[in-house]
Amino acid sequence: MRTVVILTGASGSVFGVELLKRLPGERFCILTKWAKVVLKEEMGLTARDVESFCDGVFPDEDLASPLSSGSNPWDAVAVMPGSASFLAKVACGLGDTLSARVCHIALKERRRLVFGLRESPLTGIALENAARLSREGAVVMPVSPFFYLKPDSIERLVGDFVDRAVQSVTGAPLDEGWRRDALPGDGGSAGGSGTGGDGK
Repeated sequence: MRTVVILTGASGSVFGVELLKRLPGERFCILTKWAKVVLKEEMGLTARDVESFCDGVFPDEDLASPLSSGSNPWDAVAVMPGSASFLAKVACGLGDTLSARVCHIALKERRRLVFGLRESPLTGIALENAARLSREGAVVMPVSPFFYLKPDSIERLVGDFVDRAVQSVTGAPLDEGWRRDALPGDGGSAGGSGTGGDGK
């Protein structure tokens, strides 16, 4: 599988970095201008550092990149973290940067697009833009980590959310899920103490 991961200038660079580390297959990264600034501020990392855990980092201004053509076979794109500003650009169909162009290709070619929106609170405009992307087939995934797996550290909290993002990008099942042992036929509890199904 080939995945393009886009980091924008939204806070939460760690989510994009962890996603790059955890995705299977080939991983390519696009850093927007402000993503580079935030990445340095939040994690002390540069574009060269990011190159060490993916298969290539492309400049956002490089519209001659092979990623900018729908004829090239990459499978999915994940925007993580995604700003409301970048959301607006994608929702309006703009393709004046490599990151926006890649999202445009994903939509027009019906490839998987996962948009990790990292913004709060949200304006009505942002909500409408998110709805527009969703109607076009994208998965809009607000970066809102969950607590039901009882994370004992910030790293675990981030990791649990990123694993969920990996599932959205690849379609592969998660190793852990909320009350999974209560699902009949999933994990050895087939109907035992489950809620519903043949076991009630």
